Amino acid sequence: QVQLVESGGGSVQPGGSLGLSCLASGSILSIYTMGWYRQAPGKERDLVATFTSSSVTNYADSVKARFTLSWDNAKNTVYLQMNSLTPEDTAVYYCHARTTYGAGYLDHWGQGTQVTVSS
Repeated sequence: QVQLVESGGGSVQPGGSLGLSCLASGSILSIYTMGWYRQAPGKERDLVATFTSSSVTNYADSVKARFTLSWDNAKNTVYLQMNSLTPEDTAVYYCHARTTYGAGYLDHWGQGTQVTVSS
């Protein structure tokens, strides 16, 4: 099992910046993707950015060039730096990790942290 604890988030005006952190613990060696998803009210949970085990970083088109995903191996922590925020970025942001499990995989989620962009 993997435990994910998020921090950061909050409220910011349009054009502002926020940072999110996610500390992973447990069976972290079994993680092969890790990153962030978000869910706005009345919408599905969507990918924001994620690392893969092959060191590829994927970003949603809507956040490319504004958000940066990074990983501190020594701290087992993944960060999401969000710049030039717009009201459309308002959502609950969830840390996600996918681990191997037998012949398949397991998805692990953090508790979610609210990001609100409003003037």
